[in-house]
Amino acid sequence: MTLDRNTTITYLGHATALIETPGEKRLLLDPWTSGNPACPAEWKSPERLGRLDLILMTHLHNDHVGDVLAIVKANPQAHVVGMIEGTNWLETKGVQNVHPMNKGGSQTVEGIQITMTHADHSSSFVEDNGAVIYGGEAAGYILQMENGFTLYAAGDTALFGDMALLSDLYRPELAFLPIGDLFTMGPREAAHAARLLGVSHVIPIHYKTFPVLTGTPEAFSKYAADLPDLQIHVLQPGETLR
Repeated sequence: MTLDRNTTITYLGHATALIETPGEKRLLLDPWTSGNPACPAEWKSPERLGRLDLILMTHLHNDHVGDVLAIVKANPQAHVVGMIEGTNWLETKGVQNVHPMNKGGSQTVEGIQITMTHADHSSSFVEDNGAVIYGGEAAGYILQMENGFTLYAAGDTALFGDMALLSDLYRPELAFLPIGDLFTMGPREAAHAARLLGVSHVIPIHYKTFPVLTGTPEAFSKYAADLPDLQIHVLQPGETLR
């Protein structure tokens, strides 16, 4: 199966993905590589990621943004987008090129139209000294590429009915959906999310990284069996969809 939208997506494990856009911009979603046990060894170094134009944070949990400071240090020119409490925290660490948002808002950065959406989840960061940083609320993103291709990065979330509104308003073609269960949707709920969203492509994320994440792509496919036109792209960490 292929995407055929002039967009390249490389899955780096857990919820981290590198997206190369039709306008040749490089976007990193949820920067967690060096500490990510699912990330292939050859991708763990911030330098291996290459030039980054845009970094998106869905929320501040360590398993989503644990390497954001190191990656920004390697890419000081990169624009960092996130919930305002999260970008405020980055500024206390010396990060300057931030673009704060809140739910319902939109902005265009590096030619990518970004809308921050709701997510049902929590958000905080535990620093090395044990301090817990409040990250505001968790969020997702609607991303419209330069050629109009639109995708939905759900982040960590439970199922919520207003995903249908995202379909009505933005018509995403592809969704990154967590399926691991316990901390996010499981396969059954993620399959219903695909119905509400009306997407034709899903990349399952946030599963298998730790033993407690028991949801599987096979279970997701079973629950989505009534969606014959849905293409489920089960990417192994390091694998690329074009």
